[in-house]
Amino acid sequence: MKLNRTLLLCPAVCCNLTALACTNFIAGRKATTDGSVMITYADDSYSRFGDLFHSPRGKHAPGTMRKVIDWGDNSPRGEIPQASETYNVVGNMNEHQLVIGETTWTGHKELADTTGVSMLDYGSLIYITLERCKTAREAIQTMADLVKKYGYASTGETFSIADKNEAWIMEMIGKGAEKGAVWIAVRVPDDAICAHANEPRIRKVDLNDTENVMYAKDLIPFARRRGYFSGKDEDFSFADAFDKHDAAKRRACDARVWSFFRHFASPEEDKAWFEWVNADSDEPMPLFIVPDRKLSLRDMQDRMRDHYENSPYDMTSDPGAGPYKSPQRDRPMRYEVDGKKYTHERPVATQQTAWHFVSQSRADLPDPIGGVIWFGTDDANTSVYMPFYCSMTEVPEEVRPGNGDLYTFTPKANFWVNNWVANQAYGKYDLMIGDIRKVQGALEDKFTASRPQFEEELLTLYRNGDIQGLEARVNAEGASIAGEATDAYRDLAIFLLVKYLDGGRKKIDENGDFARNPHGKPLTPESPGFSEDFYRLIIEKTGDRLLLE
Repeated sequence: MKLNRTLLLCPAVCCNLTALACTNFIAGRKATTDGSVMITYADDSYSRFGDLFHSPRGKHAPGTMRKVIDWGDNSPRGEIPQASETYNVVGNMNEHQLVIGETTWTGHKELADTTGVSMLDYGSLIYITLERCKTAREAIQTMADLVKKYGYASTGETFSIADKNEAWIMEMIGKGAEKGAVWIAVRVPDDAICAHANEPRIRKVDLNDTENVMYAKDLIPFARRRGYFSGKDEDFSFADAFDKHDAAKRRACDARVWSFFRHFASPEEDKAWFEWVNADSDEPMPLFIVPDRKLSLRDMQDRMRDHYENSPYDMTSDPGAGPYKSPQRDRPMRYEVDGKKYTHERPVATQQTAWHFVSQSRADLPDPIGGVIWFGTDDANTSVYMPFYCSMTEVPEEVRPGNGDLYTFTPKANFWVNNWVANQAYGKYDLMIGDIRKVQGALEDKFTASRPQFEEELLTLYRNGDIQGLEARVNAEGASIAGEATDAYRDLAIFLLVKYLDGGRKKIDENGDFARNPHGKPLTPESPGFSEDFYRLIIEKTGDRLLLE
């Protein structure tokens, strides 16, 4: 059956852009070039600032309480008993290399919490779990236990959960007037990759495979009772029971999964998956695939910068890209012209990202060294991934919470200098992106190339039992990297302003400086103009009004 491809302005997709705005990629340890388990995450939100979360390890006396703060609006939701021991958390990774990411998909409206007593939204659930757990399996059970005991205040959510040995995808949704949530979790095979982007992905699985599948005991009975499912247990699909997958949802959400998969698959597979996201087929994409080659750290970083380049959805090739072929589109995503509804594409990389990361969890190294979160702020396409270790105990000033906010510019905040660069590039993308790539690539290449030697230093400290010295070294290097990346982008922002001032383009000499004549006078800037296809668009709209001869 061919679906109606009209992109409906449904509330689930269009009215909650902040919630339906994150992307996760997952790679098992046998699917990566270095044997690490990797997760990517972009926190896409117009209302969040790009800084690095940190919670120190601690021992807590009986009776100690932990405050629960809503991740969405920062409101206090209550208190729960603190664990006797909590672990160091850096961003979304803890000291045992456990990592958790998420994307929101809402699901059936009636399953939003109506109890008024539920404490745990998905964000607080993530960070409380990271403070308490060592492994992915332990995290899944802890998350299930927490929402059962304290209630779940969010709606539909998909979590990426990984440790140094394995990765899982977990899906959860509230129960409306009933306390708690129903959920299911599936292990991603070691040789596979997986992805999710604001749409539930777990369909029919072997519910008897207890090694690779976990789920709430009342999952299927609850779905039956609410009228979401009526078939045999073995045919149960979480994704289809708890959400609708219309053309609008697929185009805005599963398209990002497809665009990840397509880079590591055959043309035939790519074509079949595209038919699903393009609403030409009812055959969903698989939950995970075995890639045609192993993925590197750079592969994962590059895929977080995707705008559907070289695909039917390429955002640099339609008129919305403007004269400088920008992949950025301003909201609203959906609009109406002459009574018909249309959409902008929703890519992986987007301008409203607050922060993003690619994590590496490595079993061949001790935990303080094996866990690295490559962290960036603002748009993943134009910003720099900085390596921070899970043993970091001091947040660098440039990404410290409180160093600036969405309404307070500071030139020492990584988020603000990255926005300074990116927001110049959005208006002159194909002119400026080459300059940005030079600085971005040089920094990331330097940070990547320096890992082996630096980690040898850390291994020496670890083998000598000098954990305090190891943490001090990690803190110092993290501060140095954050400072270098932020300083370089502040300089880049000024360079772009000067080079492309007033629509011109100043020439650069062989030393990378602005070119001057032999007497020291700046050369006349070039006038890059527009591309031929954009000139044609102008003529199509104006006819002969601008014709000279």
